[in-house]
Amino acid sequence: MKNIQDCIKFTNENPICYLATLEGDQPRVRAIGFWFADETGFYFQTSSFKEFPHQIKKNPNIEVCFYKHEGMIGTMLRISGKAEFIQDKKLAEKVMADRPFLKSFGLTADSPRIMIFKIFHGTAHFWSMEKNLAPKEFIEF
Repeated sequence: MKNIQDCIKFTNENPICYLATLEGDQPRVRAIGFWFADETGFYFQTSSFKEFPHQIKKNPNIEVCFYKHEGMIGTMLRISGKAEFIQDKKLAEKVMADRPFLKSFGLTADSPRIMIFKIFHGTAHFWSMEKNLAPKEFIEF
């Protein structure tokens, strides 16, 4: 059976993901570049220029889908939980070190436009065609 360490590894190795939010009663899904995961949570970075962090502030319940294409059909990991925004200077400095392209948008580690959030409690489950009809095995974290 898979565990949280498998989720951390999978997300770090497959950073393009699909994030779902709600705007009113309308679901919104977009592909984003995941930042990183460790034992303290699944971390995302965005900017206040975008709409989705404002949607998350109104309703912090989100779901993220990570996908690894293998052969005809790949493996999917879905993570659901509440997003928590974080204001932390060291994390903002890590963002700028990990994502230097943000400087071209005029952002710095001190910029209030940098938005960091994480999912640190929730559920996750893996899907593959081999387990398509099996009951979901949830990983709680």
